Amino acid sequence: MKKTISFQDILNNQITIPNKLLLSYKSLGLNETEVMVILQIHRSILQGNYFPTLNELTNTLTINDNECSKILRKLIQRNLLKIERTENSQHQLSEAYSLEPLWERLFQPVLEDKKENDDGSLFILFEQEFGRPLSPFEIETVNVWLDEDKISPALIKAALRESVLMAKLNFKYMDRILREWKKKGIHTVEQARQASKRFHDNQVTKQTTTSNQNRDTSFYYNWLEGEE
Repeated sequence: MKKTISFQDILNNQITIPNKLLLSYKSLGLNETEVMVILQIHRSILQGNYFPTLNELTNTLTINDNECSKILRKLIQRNLLKIERTENSQHQLSEAYSLEPLWERLFQPVLEDKKENDDGSLFILFEQEFGRPLSPFEIETVNVWLDEDKISPALIKAALRESVLMAKLNFKYMDRILREWKKKGIHTVEQARQASKRFHDNQVTKQTTTSNQNRDTSFYYNWLEGEE
């Protein structure tokens, strides 16, 4: 009997790719093969594999290990990819790929001392990521963040980036991120970045694995979980 595939199965088999990567990779000097390597790393990270091997990457690509290795070196040299090395309480070292430098280049936050005329670019960025015009309710939500909550455009963009990278692209999730940041006294992009790093470092310290190939499952900080 032929097994049918449900729409839910199809939805569960998807990952979120930032529109800005697809629209702006040429301006970063990347070609299509290099972007595909980035996407495979991004997919692996979202699936909990934070340091895929060359073989794991090339199994899904049309290039060999040597070509893939050259691309990885190029991405690292151009500060679009980095390797984070951490040591847990058992003095065991682990490594993980981080695409944070790439996301920072794509979502370069405006300087926080700029005037509110940057709000227009904020709405454009939202529409690019959602792939559609914002609804009146969504526009009002952004205006509330700006005018009533006095949240800087840069911090709102940072919340949008977190939402994209966590594959939870919706306004409810972003609002909870911003409220969590406010509760923790986080008012700048740098403070948000440091909070994420502290959370990651704390999770790495708690690991007691005996395998050097164990991957850190807290590499991307879920703001809704808070710090322990």
